[in-house]
Amino acid sequence: MREGYDIKLGEFKEYLKKLEYLNNSVAVLYWDMRVGIPKKAIPYRGEMLGYLSGEAYKLQTSDTMKEFIDYFSGIEELDDVTKSMVESARKNYEQTKKIPEDKYKEYTILASNGEAAWEEAKEKSDFEIFKPYLEKLVAFNKEFIGYWGFKENKYDTLLDFYEPGITVKELDKVFGELRDAIVTLLNKIKNSDVKPNVEPFKKNFSKEDQEAFSKHVLNIMGYDFEAGRLDESTHPFTINFGNKDVRITTHYYDNDFRSALFSCIHEGGHAIYEQNIPDELIGTMLGTGVSMGIHESQSRFYENIIGRSIEFWKYFYPEVQKRFSQFEGIPLTEFYRGINVVEPSLIRTEADELTYSLHIIIRYEIEKALINGEIKVEDLPHIWNEKYKEYLGVEPGNDAEGVLQDMHWSDGSFGYFPSYALGNLYGAQFLNKMVKDMPDLYKDIENGNLNNIREWLKENIHKHGSVYKPAKLIKDVTGEELNAKYFIAYLNDKYSKIYNL
Repeated sequence: MREGYDIKLGEFKEYLKKLEYLNNSVAVLYWDMRVGIPKKAIPYRGEMLGYLSGEAYKLQTSDTMKEFIDYFSGIEELDDVTKSMVESARKNYEQTKKIPEDKYKEYTILASNGEAAWEEAKEKSDFEIFKPYLEKLVAFNKEFIGYWGFKENKYDTLLDFYEPGITVKELDKVFGELRDAIVTLLNKIKNSDVKPNVEPFKKNFSKEDQEAFSKHVLNIMGYDFEAGRLDESTHPFTINFGNKDVRITTHYYDNDFRSALFSCIHEGGHAIYEQNIPDELIGTMLGTGVSMGIHESQSRFYENIIGRSIEFWKYFYPEVQKRFSQFEGIPLTEFYRGINVVEPSLIRTEADELTYSLHIIIRYEIEKALINGEIKVEDLPHIWNEKYKEYLGVEPGNDAEGVLQDMHWSDGSFGYFPSYALGNLYGAQFLNKMVKDMPDLYKDIENGNLNNIREWLKENIHKHGSVYKPAKLIKDVTGEELNAKYFIAYLNDKYSKIYNL
């Protein structure tokens, strides 16, 4: 029995490895599309991606895959890794099998071309260029939900792809608490006499100097450049092809010191997670982050909780002043307040730590309404502008800074956006436990020692890959289920000090 089991398990892993090879090949082509592909090559590249995705479809839905799933499902005593392998394979099999192969390939090609259309639309600030692609993407997702089915809300089905187990009912509750707390704190800040000076950050900074300093910070964070690289793209992102090749991108602005730097710290958090995945999980389809919410907890933890802390800049600010004459004579306290300024804005990726979650809640509400047929794609620019005016008191002047600012819809990533706000909540909950485990945490940060943080995250989160569901992981690590109170307390404590509330 055991010998037959071991042989079957070996065969199962080899089969999954082939699927992983295909998925990583698709990812390499995708990375190239986002970083350096010639414009005329995009249509053919879309065809290549469609073909490879079709081959992956065949592996995911084959009789062989079904045999593996049936065999291991009949065995009660499975270790956690094998059990998760089987559950993951079954979920992918059932979801993919329900979609006709020709629809699957057509959707993959549409998503590829949709990204190119979005980039052109954003560059020209013209939603009409992207609208026909978005209409088809939304229609496809509605059709797919019809194949997959849903329980209480159609949007739950899409949420489950990025945050397994989370529902609209749960998000409405936790996002409601978060929104109310943010609005209350934001109103107090508006009445504060403290007005952080942001002018030094808007001087001219060369791309070369920004890149060099960003790499310096990434090195100290523990990002392994021998297992990754930093490139430039329209929209910063992280992509991995196993744990030995995890790449990040950023976008540089000559007149903003903060943008590229904090996007590098953010993407570096994602990348460190992937680089810390243990070798034994590679080839099991579990060798990646468990969910986008947990993934965002890592990136936003590094970007905000660590990267915008006073302790972080007590260590790095002398180096900033050494490299950038623009900050000559600017005290650390002024610099610190400047990178934590609260100022409702139009662009999500440039939003301050406090108001950022409101950007996500806006997108969450729009996506729910789109998928449930309550609004139409053609109405999005108007609806987007109205929500920004209502929630943040600002109104986009054009499509590029409004409905076209994010690329997520262009590849069909509906259900992704809530992950960002969930990441804030997870991150603060992890911080609460980390401080208890490491009383000298902030002293370490002040001394430029980020190794202990990285090791804590590796031991408690990264090493598990996607073996455990997010709800189990957060409970195992912190002893509690997800809640908003730690992030709300963190925000109130931090901004009360910065704004003398």
